[in-house]
Formats: sequence, structure tokens, C-alpha cells
Amino acid sequence: MSENLAAYIDHTLLKPEATRADIVKLCREALKYQFHTVCINPSYLAVAANELAGSAVRVCVVVGFPLGATTTAVKAFETAEAVKGGAEEIDMVLHVGALKEGDKDYVLKDISAVVQAARGKTVKVIIESGLLIKEEKELACRLALQAGADMVKNSTGFGPGEATVADVQLMRGTVGPEMGVKASAGVRSAKTAREMIKAGANRIGTSSGVKIVGETNSGRND
Repeated sequence: MSENLAAYIDHTLLKPEATRADIVKLCREALKYQFHTVCINPSYLAVAANELAGSAVRVCVVVGFPLGATTTAVKAFETAEAVKGGAEEIDMVLHVGALKEGDKDYVLKDISAVVQAARGKTVKVIIESGLLIKEEKELACRLALQAGADMVKNSTGFGPGEATVADVQLMRGTVGPEMGVKASAGVRSAKTAREMIKAGANRIGTSSGVKIVGETNSGRND
């Protein structure tokens, strides 16, 4: 495993009370440490795009967040607007209720609409694993793969539970080696980040990126 943990990190700030100044700070930290992306709410896309212009750090925007219960048309519109505004990655929340009642057609069309609206940009599907049983997690992953999404992600960070090695392994085992897996919620240390990567994650969503990189640089493992 590469020790460049920064390259795995989506540096995240999704709190409703986040201000423009907070987003600017997030972006400048991402530039300093060369995180993979900043992950933000769409209202701050223009701020982040301006701060990161010309850099290798991408902007990731959430869609249908945090419940996934907006309509498919709204999710597709959010996605198209985000791409038009400079987003390179989209983290969408699938419709958890539709998944749990077994409406595979709805979930598939919901994800597919976002993939189509993204026009080739990276789409990650948040399955909110803390609300699902094992078979539902597997179904969510299979539908995301079938819809043409690029990655599956375990949690919004606003639902129950945190990233676990077991969930990352299950997601990786379901989607195979070609699709990405993002571990999010509760990844607050270099040790935990390494555990998730070892389990099969190739992206880490965290608001603790600066702390994680600091631990790596200092040789700490906690």
C-alpha cells in the first residue's frame, strides 16, 4: 500500500453550518496536502472551483444529499448543474426506501439518470449501509455497477454507523476489481484509513484529512 494517504482522501465538509470562509480553508488545506478532492455541498461549488482552479485537486459535489429521497429528475438536474459549474465528481445518495422495498427498477433508473447527467464525470453511489442488511448492501452495489457508476460509498456520514472493514470488504467483493469503493464516516486516523484501504477501499471520505496526513508524516499509527 502506498503511504501517500493524501492521494486517497476526499477532504470533506458537508455540515449545514459551513460558511464560505470554511470552504476556502478546506480548499487551501487540500492544495497544501494534495488531497484527491474536496467534497462539498453544491451551493459552494463556485467558491471551491475558483480556489482550486488550475490545480490537480478536484471538486466533488453531493447530490440528493443526505437522504436520497428527492426525485430522480431533481438528482439529474443537480448533477447537470454541478458538472456545468466545474464539478469533476458526484457523490449521489440512492433512494434507500426504494431499495429496501425491492424496487430494483426505480433504483437502477435513479442511478442511471445521474450517471447520464454527469457526462463522463466520476459518479459515486452512497448506499447508506447502516440502514441496510447484508443482502440489501449487495443489491445496492450490483445496481450501482449495472447503472454504470464508477464507485460505491458506504455512508453519507449523516446516517447510522461508520465505515467498517466488513462493509468495505463486502462492497469490494460485490463489485469486483474494476469499480471503486469509498469508505466514509468515522475514518479519523491514519491507522483506520490504512485498514480501509487494505480491505479494498481506493478512496477515503473524511473531515480528518489533515490529522491523518500529520500522523503519517510523523510516523504515528493511531
